[in-house]
Amino acid sequence: MQKIILSLVIFTTPIATQAAGFALIEQSASGMGNAFAGGSAIAEDASTIYFNPAGMTYIEGTQLAGALHLIKPSAEFNNQGSLPGGGRPLGGSGGDAGDLSFVPNAYFKMDYSDTIKLGIGVNAPFGLKTDYDKDWIGRFQALKSEVKTVNINPAIAFKVNDQLSLGLGVSAMWAQATLTKAINLGAAESDVHIKGEDWGYGFNLGAIFQATADTRIGFAYRSKVDQHLDGESKSPFTALNAIPNRTLNTNVTADVSLPENFSVSAFSRLDDKWDVMGDVTWTHWSRFKDLTIVRANGSVLATTSENWDNTMRYSVGVNYHYTDAIKLRAGLAYDEEAISDQFRTARIPGNDRKWLSLGAGWQLTPASKVDIGYSHLFISSAKIDDNQTAAIVGAPGNGRLTGNYDGSVDILSMQYTHNF
Repeated sequence: MQKIILSLVIFTTPIATQAAGFALIEQSASGMGNAFAGGSAIAEDASTIYFNPAGMTYIEGTQLAGALHLIKPSAEFNNQGSLPGGGRPLGGSGGDAGDLSFVPNAYFKMDYSDTIKLGIGVNAPFGLKTDYDKDWIGRFQALKSEVKTVNINPAIAFKVNDQLSLGLGVSAMWAQATLTKAINLGAAESDVHIKGEDWGYGFNLGAIFQATADTRIGFAYRSKVDQHLDGESKSPFTALNAIPNRTLNTNVTADVSLPENFSVSAFSRLDDKWDVMGDVTWTHWSRFKDLTIVRANGSVLATTSENWDNTMRYSVGVNYHYTDAIKLRAGLAYDEEAISDQFRTARIPGNDRKWLSLGAGWQLTPASKVDIGYSHLFISSAKIDDNQTAAIVGAPGNGRLTGNYDGSVDILSMQYTHNF
């Protein structure tokens, strides 16, 4: 069964990143319309398995929810004095490194008893893809960078009493990373393709406190997941194959810790027409100190200093119950980036994001509901100065990538929820 789920989700795995670093917050369309404000308190549908498993106690009966998020990021490099790699032409600006992509997720919840609820979610908490023209200025720094994840997350919730609910989930997360770049040979160029994958394991915890009949507060924690990526490096440049510590054709490993986060949310029903909500989320991105790729013989193939910072995300949202069947949503969010100007690379050229979100939910029948959400992300201009002009072990330098990125993201989400 696990292999079937993995195969289905890999086919529709994400190829974009919209939260800090390479995290993906796009886990429901109902939440998209509020910029995911109140995520660990709202408990509107089975997607609460991801945001806060304790929320399953607020959902009646058996429920299945599935969502699809269409994402169009844009990331365009503006050259401001870049230098070519030794002996090679400078190249172009790389085109738009973003592309239309999609992120699916699905959730199932059922009652074990009046006070115990069970559920499972299949989603992608992390994802990334940047892809540049092969002859661009920064080809010796990066061509394609792609991270895919599939997270299988069974969960259980307990209703302790009318004021307190608790939840627990476990995660089995598959991760795959692909990195490519050009190789500067001075008189010519080649390329290298590195790919690795692994399964890692973690957990998530949550609690919801019903402060009043109309107001609740949610707390949620999702643990780190350690990934020991195992794969291979391939290059058509085989002249170094006989030198164990310099070959580009070898098995490789890389260790990456996907970070934990902690959220505090609030949801309040003001009257029959209006709901308000808010959320603050902290993510431990400072775990990501460097990306080091090691050959099978223990020598280092490549290392990149990352030195990321911890981040905060702030969001507020509002619902308007237009009729008993139609709910309108809006939300704002400010999402800090983990990457400072000093350590920004072409592989992940992100910066702080401001979210503007709108959405609607339509109760088609007593058992079925459709949600849609749209967000536009305004991304602050991102400066980069990646200086790799120095020669490396007798090889020509990779040049200097200097300039800034202009970026934005548009996201359209659709969800169908059915109660049995």
